[in-house]
Amino acid sequence: MERGENKEVEEKVWLATSDGGREEEAHIDGFSDQRRVMMMGTEVGLALPDFFGKPQLKESPLLGLSFSSDHMDTWAPSILSSSSSSFPCLSPPLPPSVGLDGVLAEGRLVLDVYRGGGEVLPVFWKCVQEQMRGLQYLRLGSEDEGALESALHVLPRLTQLRSLAIRGHRFHDPQGDPLPGLLSSLPDSVSSLSLLVHLDLSFNRLSSLPPCILSLSHLSELLLCHNRLTGLPEGLGALASLRRVSLLGNRLVDLPQGVGLLCRLEELDVSFNLLERLPEELGQLQNLQTLELSNNRLRALPETLGSLRSLRQLVIQSNDLRSVPEYLHSLPLLDKLDIRNNPLGRPPTPPPLAHVTPVLECSEIPELHLGLEQHSFQVSPAGCHVFLPGGAELLFPQRCVSLVTQLQWAERRPDRKWVWLEEHDILLSRQLELCPHGATFEKPVEVCIPYRKARKGDVAVRRFDGQSWTTLPTLIRRGSEKHSCRPGGRPARLACCSVSQFSWFVAVSRPFLDSCSVSPEGALLVSQFDPGIKLTFPPECTTGTRTVTLQVLQVALSEVQDLTGDPQASASPLLCLSQTPSMHFLQPIRVQVPLPPEVTGHMVDMSRLHLMHGDPTAHTWTDITAQVSLNVTHIYAVFSITHFSWYWLWYTTHRCVSGVVRKMYQRLKQFRVRFLALQRKSDPEQVLLQCLPSDKAESRLASLSEQYEGPQPSELSILLEGEQFFAGFERGIDISADRPDCKDGRLSFTFYSHLKNIKEIHVCPTHPQQGTVRGQVSFYRGEVPNDLPEEVASKRKGHDNQWMATLPLRIPNADCDGNISGELNLGDPESGYLTQTNLLSISLRINQEWQNIGISLGISYDQLERIRNQHRDNFGAQVLAMLFHWARGQQGAGPGAVQRLMKALVDSGRRDLAEEVEDIVTLGKRKYEESLKRVGLETPATSGDPQSS
Repeated sequence: MERGENKEVEEKVWLATSDGGREEEAHIDGFSDQRRVMMMGTEVGLALPDFFGKPQLKESPLLGLSFSSDHMDTWAPSILSSSSSSFPCLSPPLPPSVGLDGVLAEGRLVLDVYRGGGEVLPVFWKCVQEQMRGLQYLRLGSEDEGALESALHVLPRLTQLRSLAIRGHRFHDPQGDPLPGLLSSLPDSVSSLSLLVHLDLSFNRLSSLPPCILSLSHLSELLLCHNRLTGLPEGLGALASLRRVSLLGNRLVDLPQGVGLLCRLEELDVSFNLLERLPEELGQLQNLQTLELSNNRLRALPETLGSLRSLRQLVIQSNDLRSVPEYLHSLPLLDKLDIRNNPLGRPPTPPPLAHVTPVLECSEIPELHLGLEQHSFQVSPAGCHVFLPGGAELLFPQRCVSLVTQLQWAERRPDRKWVWLEEHDILLSRQLELCPHGATFEKPVEVCIPYRKARKGDVAVRRFDGQSWTTLPTLIRRGSEKHSCRPGGRPARLACCSVSQFSWFVAVSRPFLDSCSVSPEGALLVSQFDPGIKLTFPPECTTGTRTVTLQVLQVALSEVQDLTGDPQASASPLLCLSQTPSMHFLQPIRVQVPLPPEVTGHMVDMSRLHLMHGDPTAHTWTDITAQVSLNVTHIYAVFSITHFSWYWLWYTTHRCVSGVVRKMYQRLKQFRVRFLALQRKSDPEQVLLQCLPSDKAESRLASLSEQYEGPQPSELSILLEGEQFFAGFERGIDISADRPDCKDGRLSFTFYSHLKNIKEIHVCPTHPQQGTVRGQVSFYRGEVPNDLPEEVASKRKGHDNQWMATLPLRIPNADCDGNISGELNLGDPESGYLTQTNLLSISLRINQEWQNIGISLGISYDQLERIRNQHRDNFGAQVLAMLFHWARGQQGAGPGAVQRLMKALVDSGRRDLAEEVEDIVTLGKRKYEESLKRVGLETPATSGDPQSS
């Protein structure tokens, strides 16, 4: 996790902890536009402070390893060597195989990877006092009160310490939530650690700065992130050696004047606090390079900030600033100014009332309804019921926060690499991102995700913590009657879960799942999908407790009869059985399953009844009817098994059933889809492409008929959930702008059956010609082929077995250039340029943040209001008018227009569009250079340009 600056490795202090738990993204310009606050789990650092020399990864067995709290007690003993037999036993809290030389090596002692590891610190001091006297690096967890007290008793004796970390959030509870640190103060005797240069007390309960810290005159890095600090002492200025201070995620309302005495300070982070003003003395920090002020309540900045001649980064996003001071633009080294999410240009709002009404547990929780442009909101100790656009709801109970807290939300398009789907899972919603990531609430917060009605299975919420996905316990309900996602419509269906932290959330549909623990006394597992599906575990079927899981997949009777061609064929629900640990049962397990539809016990022909066994690894099916005792009651079939796998009961006249069952299983994962290709009536070069389930195609076509026209939907095709497919324009038509999602003239899609799968683009004729161009768009599955014969490529951009459908397109009266007349060009071919068609393509992806982009481009607030009023009934026209207004002003303004647009997109939170613009520019430069090569005009300067690649 790098912070974006080009610092030497010696100035990084343990990457996993040095910024108090924040992870930042590196982007094109080398800096971050989105700051993520997230829990670091139990990750161990990989680099050492500069006073230990360069990073060493093999000095200690602990370095470079990552541990999960779920596996801490079973840590493999092979990576630790045992100490001598005379040394006291360290277990617990350390595992039995861990010896002295496994945790204490070369002046470094790492105990925060063991729950309660601080308890062994007195033992070490008593037994190896000489080694402990030379200890320079120490890491402790603060989640265990007894271990923390033991460690603090020994700590003042370690007078050679140079780096000390006492952090919370190193371990997790059974629900996966990080445990808070319990450190609320430090003993005064800690002032004896006079050589300390690095101190990390993040994720604890400090309400004030311990006085002993003010005696640490050599301290250069102080990290107090995610505590409960409400103020800082004036004596903070005595720490003249400080170079970096991080106070992220506290409750500070102001900063002391003494902060101006920190003459060596290079980095100050006070983001996610409650700051309403800054001291004038802040301008005395002549060495300050990075100042983080985001997510506070600042209404103005002191003029003395204009004296920070060394300042390179200033982040003031998500405050209450109405204007940006002019003196900031005169700072000579400032290369990043983040002013997003401020009400720039708006009139001031009245200040909040000073009196705070006491929170009453019986009082009604207030409601907050957010608009499309409101991505930030506040929650007070009184709680709040927040309604987001689109139907999502957030329920903050009373006293879930102790002070007014600023929070953010955003809805993201699903990306294949960030969406985890198991077999037969269906994505039901877009990603809901709630910030700050990892922020912990004092009471669980209910997060409700709106989703579209699932075709089959139950609905669950999945959470992504930045590294892995987990499935959360989920309740299903309808949204509030006061809040409908559609005007006049029914409230949204909501998948609700309770969480203590914010991160990313999606709703998925999965096969009905039930589980239970089986002990030697036996058990009974009944399916929630159908109570007639039961697993009976007799006594002594297992010697130890094991966990069994039952999943049920239902298949439609019509699909079975259609596939088999047998009007009497039917199938029971598919049973997917699994267990942990995986081993045979000692006694047969009785399985009861309903007979196939339209089959009863008194009329069943046993020669047509087949029990199929499936191998989930090889996906093969075997008829085991003759190998088991299959009994039939009036409506149920009963059989016994000792091995868990897949079981499926079929009734058909086919003698060889395995092949039919294999095809039916594949069809369970398939969706029948149809494709649309429609052209806007007012602009035939704007084409809408959509893939949707076959039963929705006709109604969708009817809803678009007023603005679009085109051929009827395509014939039926088959796609899988999450499968990638492509659209290729052919026969004289091509995409008129370079796009990141376009490769070799083909536009990429990802199919999600319950999402829209829609894109709008601009096309143009491939070759200059007069008259109407009659082309087509074809849809292909699979990867983009790169070995097409020329005669095939001229007709279709894909192999025949990849082809799914083709729809005609017609561009009437194309001009000689195949372009829009009067086109605007920004930039030049050598440095990269954007055409008017590029701007049209970009405008289709800009949403309600278009005014923020306009302000970042330098368009006045009055001009944006005129544009909005002029096109009040057409949102797309508002976006286009804003972009074209700016683009016309850049004609003849010299180079740099494209870079200004990219910076404005980043500052407005649309880094995805900025990256797309950069891709467009890069493609344009590459084509320009290739054209020079073809005509032999390539110059040495051109060929040696490092950016040309």
